Amino acid sequence: VQLQASGGGVVQAGGSLRLACAASGSINSNNLMGWYRQTPGKQRELVARISVEGSTHYEDSMKGRFTISRDNAKNTVYLQMNSLKPEDTAVYYCNLEQRTRWGIPVGDYWGQGTLVTVSS
Repeated sequence: VQLQASGGGVVQAGGSLRLACAASGSINSNNLMGWYRQTPGKQRELVARISVEGSTHYEDSMKGRFTISRDNAKNTVYLQMNSLKPEDTAVYYCNLEQRTRWGIPVGDYWGQGTLVTVSS
């Protein structure tokens, strides 16, 4: 499985960006796709995750500003980021967690990361 992320860049505070991540390879019909982010010296943290059925989970500080979605036909996950703040500056990583049809995790894959810089 390979994940290719795109859409990072530099934006002013209050602006918006949309990230995309396309998965390829042998992908289970049951999986979770998500976005994490990491800044220097800190652990990678969850931004949002979405199931094949469309159920979503967001980290509290991102609720209301970020929206995760996916196109199952394209095996692609998106992250729409609005009202960006300088503290959102980070490398954003997409993630695919493979699961069996019974929901048991069986594999974890990461994209290469895309840098988002929010200037004040």
